[in-house]
Amino acid sequence: MPTTTELTAMYGNVMLSPRLGPCVCRTCFNFTDDYSECYACAHNETSADAVAPISYSVARGRLHHTLATYKRDGGETARRLTAELAALLWRYLDVHERCVARAVGVPGFDLVTAVPSGDRGRDQRHPLRVIVGALVVPTRTRYERLLGRSETDVPPRTFDPRKFRARRQLHGEAVLLVDDTWTTGASAQSAAAALKQAGAGRVAAVVIGRHLNREWHHNERRLRGIAQPFDWARCARCAESAPHNASPGI
Repeated sequence: MPTTTELTAMYGNVMLSPRLGPCVCRTCFNFTDDYSECYACAHNETSADAVAPISYSVARGRLHHTLATYKRDGGETARRLTAELAALLWRYLDVHERCVARAVGVPGFDLVTAVPSGDRGRDQRHPLRVIVGALVVPTRTRYERLLGRSETDVPPRTFDPRKFRARRQLHGEAVLLVDDTWTTGASAQSAAAALKQAGAGRVAAVVIGRHLNREWHHNERRLRGIAQPFDWARCARCAESAPHNASPGI
């Protein structure tokens, strides 16, 4: 059976490390135009106490393709891509879960859960739950399906805690919330809000890919400024005090 290092090796030259710095959203690590927060984070409620994207997911790039395909295609392709994403998450959390916990001021996370699908039909068989609850060793013993898609109709990419329903009450537990892709953050922030309404304590969101478009403003130049190959020893949270590799103030 391949190791996590072997399964993630092919992504080393396509993953791009998010870093806080000038012109980078302090919440979700999106590139901004000389603002401390991107438009979505500035205009929507932020319920997660910290967000930790593993990598930027550039539109039409390898990681973007994997994140889009693993939950749409069936058969062997989906199984292979699911295993690769599980390896990415496992390798990241094995080294950096403590960095994420430190960012929200807790010694560790009592529970781990996944952001449900916004599509009620897909939520019943969402492969992200398989990744977090079965394949990734650092999370599977703490995994619980804490949320489900509610019956409330919520427009896509809209923040609304009613989008998800808690499956049980919580009692101050620290929760690690995992999502595959962050675009506007509406689903993850809605899920974090639902968890807190159910009684969760601190909630941190780890997302595999923070979506970016190369064509927006200076994104292409900023992305070219991020050092490669991907540095597994440093994450967005443990590198907060380091200079931003992308030098986005150009």
